[in-house]
Amino acid sequence: MNVSVTGHHVDVTEALRNYAASKLERLERHFDHVTDIHVILSVEKLRQKAEATINVAGNQLYADAVNEDMYAALDLLTDKLDRQVIKHKEKLRDHHKKDKYI
Repeated sequence: MNVSVTGHHVDVTEALRNYAASKLERLERHFDHVTDIHVILSVEKLRQKAEATINVAGNQLYADAVNEDMYAALDLLTDKLDRQVIKHKEKLRDHHKKDKYI
């Protein structure tokens, strides 16, 4: 899994980069086919915004979160992406029953 963190009107410190990477590692617990994650952190006055695009096998997922604290915005972003990854995994699973009587 390749995680890239960039900033828009904000300097991305090592602490922010490590925090984002450690939070997004949680996504691999639910779905192994996460290939690339691109996180953009931005600041507009008092709004701290975190947005991410995830490339998974067969799809691309996007989420964003806004909060007054960047770490809280990353937490909200991770929760949203976690739900989307679980939903994507459920769509890929075959829910049809196999023929029991052959």
